[in-house]
This record gives sequence, structure tokens and C-alpha cells, in this order.
Amino acid sequence: MSDIAPAEFRGDLPIEEFRRYAAQLIDWIAEYLAHPERFPVVPRVRPGDVAAQLPPAPPARGESLADVLADVERVIVPGTTHWNHPGFFAYFSISSSIPGILGELLAAALDVNAMLWKTGPAATELEQVALDWLRQLMGLGPGWFGVVNDTASISTLLALAAAREAKPALAIRARGMAGRADLPTLRVYCSAHAHSSVDKAAITLGLGHENVVKIGVDDAFRMRVDLLEQAMERDRAAGMLPLCVVATIGTTSTTSIDPVGEIAELCRSEDVWLHVDGAYGGIAAVVPELHDLMDGVHLADSLVVNPHKWLFTPVDCSAFYTRQPEVLKRAFSLVPEYLVTREQDEVVNLMDYGVQLGRRFRALKLWMVIRAFGAEGLAERIRWHVQLAQEFAGWVRDEPGWELCAPHPLSLVCFRHAPPGTSEAEREALNARVMHEVNASGEAFLSHTKLGDRYVLRLAIGNIRTDRRHVARAWELLRAATAKSPAAGPGARS
Repeated sequence: MSDIAPAEFRGDLPIEEFRRYAAQLIDWIAEYLAHPERFPVVPRVRPGDVAAQLPPAPPARGESLADVLADVERVIVPGTTHWNHPGFFAYFSISSSIPGILGELLAAALDVNAMLWKTGPAATELEQVALDWLRQLMGLGPGWFGVVNDTASISTLLALAAAREAKPALAIRARGMAGRADLPTLRVYCSAHAHSSVDKAAITLGLGHENVVKIGVDDAFRMRVDLLEQAMERDRAAGMLPLCVVATIGTTSTTSIDPVGEIAELCRSEDVWLHVDGAYGGIAAVVPELHDLMDGVHLADSLVVNPHKWLFTPVDCSAFYTRQPEVLKRAFSLVPEYLVTREQDEVVNLMDYGVQLGRRFRALKLWMVIRAFGAEGLAERIRWHVQLAQEFAGWVRDEPGWELCAPHPLSLVCFRHAPPGTSEAEREALNARVMHEVNASGEAFLSHTKLGDRYVLRLAIGNIRTDRRHVARAWELLRAATAKSPAAGPGARS
């Protein structure tokens, strides 16, 4: 090996190359945002197609950015599911806005690791400011401490860890859980429609999957508080310890809203931590007339909402709040000598409030989104999505042979084609085929769920560029697909 590497192997690419190709890329992004419908929502590729177009080994010598970007256009974009497409109605629709994209670009350029206040003063303090702004937008009172995580799954993991630490007699931080005859079985409760991240958090923390207790729901798919109380009573009688309840504002399948206030009162009387999963639905509270979504949340111990779901902030950006930051810090803070700083007792060090040491400057894009749209602009955009969903629900309700399958308080509608005289098995096969046909069109992308034994379709509106014509086109595609089915019946006309 030579003592001195050739000049071409030292340092970054020339800044002029950055100017040239960054300008080209910005122009490409602008065109992409202006005309997202020129790409199919779901790519027309088969498993392995993308990898087959790429070399099996890395290049020995650097390639030109022109060639790299050409392959992005040739291979990557055609193999991408376009979540930023206005016809993306599956799962929970997301979208990145112009200020959010610019914020992501700036964060990449600054490349801050805000593990300590000292390693990122602006990143640390802006995170506190941006999350406090978001708290105010949602109509929550003071007293909440917030941190930004990547996803709600991690935020829920932190909530369960804090719930465990909130009972210091368990001494789990010091002694762990393995081989302890003195440790009761710890139980976590959530509705049968809660997100799977609750289960994953319990598995990861060693609580055990079988100790996630699924509580039954009412006709509107909301957790039944009477059944929750009975479950806690049974567990205590069996020598188990109720640890945490996870209530949901906007469940994944149906966007049902659990009775948080009643659950909070029960948790308070039972000395049980209450975590509220508002990853999707909580964001809607930035609309003033929807502030009541947060009823009872002021009594909870922790809350998560995802600006990257419905606040036009690029993935990833999950806002985790707690009214007991000292408990969260006690669960995770560990400061080796090489991370000790002079001002550590005067500041927030974000590394103390979670598992990860390194922390991206995620708050920058959220702050820029809030500033660029303002409280009124954000509220109006979300209000519009809710309005579009209600309009779509009306179309379904009024069409013979179609039915709504769950309440639709926000921007998700659960529905299906249910021709008279067909069995549940026939309806499942029919709706699965209809969804596949609509998704294959490239113009819209829907997903499904099961409510009891019913296979139902989901249309979720949340993309900043989705307009009425995109929703109307999805409905047109749905009706056209059912018209082709022999089981469709007279109600499914195109």
C-alpha cells in the first residue's frame, strides 16, 4: 500500500459537481412533485427485478454522478412504490411537502448528531420548540415534554419501558427480569384493534407476547372500558401486575377512537401507566373543531403522534410526549465519561430519553413545515382530507350493492362490495379481486383489513396533493372492477 493516496481518492467531490447535479436533481424533484401521476402508484415489477438490473459488486473506481442519477431514473424510480402519489390510499397515506423536503436537504447537509446539547445546541433546542408548537396546535395544555423518534413503534417501546420504570420497586433497570421469582407477571392492555407495535414492544422488552391482553371493542370498534376493568381485576386476583394500557386515537384498521377519558380515570385509580397512540388520528387535532379528539389525553402519561403520517413531513418523524420525563430519563440515561459535559446539569441531552445515542436533526423539517403552512394552513389541509373522505363515504352509502363497514370520523373509509345473495367467502374473493384490479391500474393504491369475518377495503386520504378528482377516479375504478364480476349483481354498474 502506498504511503500517500492519489489526489482523486482524497476529500469530497468538487463543489462545482455538487452545484451542477444538485440543480439537476432539484429540477427533477420539482417535476416529480408537479406531475406525480406520470408514474404508476405501485410499480409494475416482480420480486428480484430491481436487483437484477444492478451490478452484483460495487465499482472499484468512482462513477460519475451523471451515471448514478441516470440509473436512479432507469432502475430506482420505476421500481418504487410512490407513497408521494396523490392516488396512494393504502395503509395510512403519507406525503412530503416542499418545506419538509427542503428541511430534509438541510438536515443532510448539516449532518448533526444531536446526542448531547453540546453536539447539537440548535438541534436540541429546536426540537423542544417545534414539539411545543405542535402541542399547542393540537390543543394540549402545558406540562408535556417531547422528543422526536423515527417511528411510533419506537415511541410505544419507550412508553412501555417508562411504564415499567415508573414502578421502582420492580428494580428492572438494575436487576433485569430473568430468573426472578420475586417479579410478578407484568400485563399490558390494548384493544383488539391496537397497532402491532404494542405487541412488538412487549416482545422486545421481555414482557412476553402472551402478556399483551387484547380488550374487546364495541360496535364502533372502540375499547370497552368495562372489559378492561374486568381484565385488570382478573389479573390482580391471579397475582399479576397491570403495568400499562395503550389507548388509540385512530386505530389502524378503522380509525376508531377509544374513550381515552374513561380509560384514563380507570388507569389513575389502578395506578397504571396510560400511553395514547395518536400516531395517525392525533394529528387531526390541529383542526380547531377536532380538538376534542384529545379529550382525556391530559390525564395520560405519554402520547405519540406522527407528523410524517398526516402533517406533510417526510419520513421519519414521530413525536413522543410524556408528562413524566424524569421517569423516561431514569429508564434510559447512561452517561459514560467520554460523554460528560460541563453543562449537562443545565440542559436537555436527548440521548437520555431513549435507546439510541445518535440522533438526526429531524425537528428541522417539522419546524419548517409548521412555519411554511402556519396553524391555519395545516388545519385547512387536514380539514379538506376529512371532507373528501366523508364525500367518498357518501358515494359508497348511496350505491346499491356497496356498504360502509365502520364509522369514519377522520379521513379513512372502510367499505366493501356486498352484492345481495352472496356469501362471506364470495364477498372476500370479490373484494380481493377488485382491490387487485384497482391497484394494478397504477392510478390508485388501496389496502384491506378484516373486521371480524368480513374482508373490507380501506381508502385512506392524507397526501397533500390529493384532490377530489383523485378520490373520484378511485371510486370510478372500483365500480368498473365490480361491473366485470359475475357475482357483482345489478348494483355494480360502471
